[in-house]
Amino acid sequence: MHKQIVRRDEQAKPALLEAGLSPLLARIYSSRGVERPDQLDNSLKGLLPFHTMRDIEPAAELIAEAIEAGQRLLVVGDFDCDGATSSALAVSALRALGAQWAGYLVPNRFEYGYGLSPEIVAVAEQQQPDLLITVDNGISSVAGVRAAKEAGIKVVVTDHHLPGDELPEADALVNPNQHGCDFVAKNTCGVGVIWYVMTAVCRRLQTRGWFERRQQPVPNMADFLDLVALGTVADVVPLDHNNRILVDQGLKRIRAGRCRPGIKALAEIASRQLDKLVATDLGFAIGPRLNAAGRLEDMSIGIECLLSRSEPEARALALQLDELNQDRKQIEQQMQRQALKILDQISLDDETELPYGVCLFEPDWHEGVIGILASRIKERLHRPVIAFAEAEGGMIKGSARSIPGLHIRDVLAAVEAREPDLLAKYGGHAMAAGMSLERDKFERFSRAFDAEVRRQLDEEQLQARIESDGAMAVAEMNLEMARQLRDGGPWGQLFPEPLFDGEFELVQQRIVGERHLKLVLAPIEQGRPSGFCIDAIAFNVDLDVWPSQSNRARVAFKLDINEFRGRVSPQLMVDYLEPISE
Repeated sequence: MHKQIVRRDEQAKPALLEAGLSPLLARIYSSRGVERPDQLDNSLKGLLPFHTMRDIEPAAELIAEAIEAGQRLLVVGDFDCDGATSSALAVSALRALGAQWAGYLVPNRFEYGYGLSPEIVAVAEQQQPDLLITVDNGISSVAGVRAAKEAGIKVVVTDHHLPGDELPEADALVNPNQHGCDFVAKNTCGVGVIWYVMTAVCRRLQTRGWFERRQQPVPNMADFLDLVALGTVADVVPLDHNNRILVDQGLKRIRAGRCRPGIKALAEIASRQLDKLVATDLGFAIGPRLNAAGRLEDMSIGIECLLSRSEPEARALALQLDELNQDRKQIEQQMQRQALKILDQISLDDETELPYGVCLFEPDWHEGVIGILASRIKERLHRPVIAFAEAEGGMIKGSARSIPGLHIRDVLAAVEAREPDLLAKYGGHAMAAGMSLERDKFERFSRAFDAEVRRQLDEEQLQARIESDGAMAVAEMNLEMARQLRDGGPWGQLFPEPLFDGEFELVQQRIVGERHLKLVLAPIEQGRPSGFCIDAIAFNVDLDVWPSQSNRARVAFKLDINEFRGRVSPQLMVDYLEPISE
């Protein structure tokens, strides 16, 4: 697919240049909304205080009272990486704070689906909890919270998803996105919310002399930030300043080896060096291995890996997660082939144009993998995609992924408003959502979804775009600049890793592995090759196009560091490559 490269047009803010930043870094930060040097200060002192989060004080009081009274606390989590890190953080923090009994329960997505449902409450009752604490879910669990209350169980909901019209009647409800919450970091994910709650609990217990009476040290809540960093990056929430602090502080602890054995084991299995770990490693190497458990089997494997205090046990669990991830990749590849066949059939029909909003369904697709499938097809087509899998009782479940400019949950709400009988249930946020509907309504829903997307998007917005930080001078393509860019993050959602573009001469090109293109490139300056050459690599290229007969290409790239057999050198990581006709 041809992509339009659009250069960010942002001048470096004077305050950043005056602070001694290089012109390149100053320009990069300026284009991401940074205006002052203090916005780059990722120390803990810059974190927003917890007290502005609505209901956090009542929640902390309930949990503190339960700990002091020796009550049974049960954490109810979600089956993705944010849910796993939230569950592991809540349980390990409760134990560190002195809870006599703290356990967890994660719904199996294939049996119970998402959230605190009445069915999960029935399962939870078998463990006789006094207090349920939801993490990364609960804001839509109206019936589940009611069932728990009827069973005499107190409930604290901690979540970050957007609320619906009706809120659950929990004893306390902590969610930065609920109405009336003054906590300004609305992008805080589930693990960030529960970290704030546990920090408030710790402060309350400390004030009451709990730790002094027990003659135990006060837990350092910053020691849990390795989990917060992992969950925040893996959940692809925007990295506003508060989230950047959380991620940066967590990464610093991981690099220093002050992290859970489970995170260390997952990094090693993924062939990542702990002392050089960056945010993208959390998102693309560690996160997917944890997610594989929730997608294919039971997220308890992932949570146990994160809770493990023993390195041998953590490594054994990490190996299980790695095997599940390999299985997930094979299933995903098969589903992608089937999805592309469906799309080819649409394209072959001259009278049918590709929908603006694409819905795909095959009866044998794996429910746990449809989210990744939707994401892959969305990247390929640059339009919102929902992939569906068969569920029980004549229902199908869908997982949606959106493109910039389209709030996918709002689209589903608009579809429901126009045709109230279509969706059985739905939820989510701007870029991702989930839903259920009756199988025989798939075609109707597909048309309604496409119609609503057409109301909200125009054809220009369906053009795939690459946002570039502009050209990179030859003098900047060096190891020192590569290190500055690597250390200048953490980079992530809405605070993207610096990406540059330019024309290059293709000095060498060859396929390595199965579909990776190894290159030697010479930047074109003033219409001619500069004489400077640099190594580059492009992953998973189209073998029908590459290697190319053309001698030149338009390249969008990131400057990276390559370490091979003791040799350290700068290298371009190619995001997009397009031959230039001469």
